[in-house]
Amino acid sequence: MKHNIILTKPGKTVNGTVQLTGSKSECNRALVIEALSGGKVKVENISDAADAVTLAGILRESAVESEQLAVGHGPSAIDHGQQTVNIGPAGTAMRFLTAYYAIGDQEVILTGSERMKQRPIGILVDALRSLGAHISYEENEGYPPIKLKGSFEQQTRKINIKGNISSQYITALLLIAARLPLGLELHIDGDLTSRPYVEMTLAMLKQAGIQHSWQDNVIAIEKQDYAETSLWVEPDWSAASYWYAIAALSDDAELFLPGLTSYSLQGDSVITELMANFGITSQFKDGGVDLTKEPKAIQRKIFDLKECPDLAQTVIVVCAALGHEASFTGLETLKIKETDRILALQTELAKMGVKLIEKGQVYKLDCSEKQIPERMFVNTYDDHRMAMAFAPLAIIIPELEIEDADVVEKSYPAFWTDLQKVGFEVEVVE
Repeated sequence: MKHNIILTKPGKTVNGTVQLTGSKSECNRALVIEALSGGKVKVENISDAADAVTLAGILRESAVESEQLAVGHGPSAIDHGQQTVNIGPAGTAMRFLTAYYAIGDQEVILTGSERMKQRPIGILVDALRSLGAHISYEENEGYPPIKLKGSFEQQTRKINIKGNISSQYITALLLIAARLPLGLELHIDGDLTSRPYVEMTLAMLKQAGIQHSWQDNVIAIEKQDYAETSLWVEPDWSAASYWYAIAALSDDAELFLPGLTSYSLQGDSVITELMANFGITSQFKDGGVDLTKEPKAIQRKIFDLKECPDLAQTVIVVCAALGHEASFTGLETLKIKETDRILALQTELAKMGVKLIEKGQVYKLDCSEKQIPERMFVNTYDDHRMAMAFAPLAIIIPELEIEDADVVEKSYPAFWTDLQKVGFEVEVVE
């Protein structure tokens, strides 16, 4: 059953140590690499984010199914041979599993939550079909649920895909590339959105022994074997971003986040640079990062978030809370996330009198009528990042009620507990 919480923070000083869960982005990639490697690659520090737990469970079940088929025992008693896999709200799992099952030997119907059925998958399906996959739509053209028939015969190694789409489509293709009989030559049309996520994928594949070339707009991966190795999942920089926001809204802050490094594969590690604009200093020492708050006038007026869209809500809410009328670009993918994040931000910020105005590809904050209410109710729209991006407002709003608190389980299950450890008070509303 869904439940709300009331979040309060006595005082505006925050200090403590917070151990973050493993990166959801890294973990999901590592789990697919492990599954495709046939046991050669092992994953360490698996994330306890719900998305990662879901994906790990499905891949384990898939491995059992495939093994039973291979030794002639037939599939397990799931839908009499046609397996239905429900990934719930896990968008990454939907994209990665679409590619994974497309080249497998099982017939699978891949479905998800009602919101997942509204999130497009057509660009990835078209790419996989051109490679030789047999995929059909069960309900609406271009959207889940989809049926993957498990009879893959590669027709070509070269495909074109637009660069301004979700990087998860590109990653899904790159993850299966080394298993394709002809390899893969991926031509990216136009500017690449969320480039760090693609770079993360390629770096992790390299750690697993898979080589690639990237010249101009072409990424090529030949058919090749995986190395015997382990992939260690770094703590989640996306989760770290909420602690940077808490520090930015505090009068005084000193927080230590163990395990994070300055040479991370995660694009969201750019939060260190973004939050430096708000007086947050990041010092890497003692096996982690130490955050401290210093008084600083905010100068930066334009934030380009094209390469780190998952940080958009965090940064925009901090700017709104501080009355900083910044502009934001690179938000093109936000409307097709767990919710329409642009509309969700506009609706919730309006409760503080702040407007997020859309002008073409640019979004500008208007804080001219900003006011800090005594009490504010935050709708989360089944979106974990809405809950966590707005939670730091409890430092400046005396009573902050957050809808459906369990939504954070998707990426950071311990979030509310960790807040309590540094002095926030969490009251469950029955």
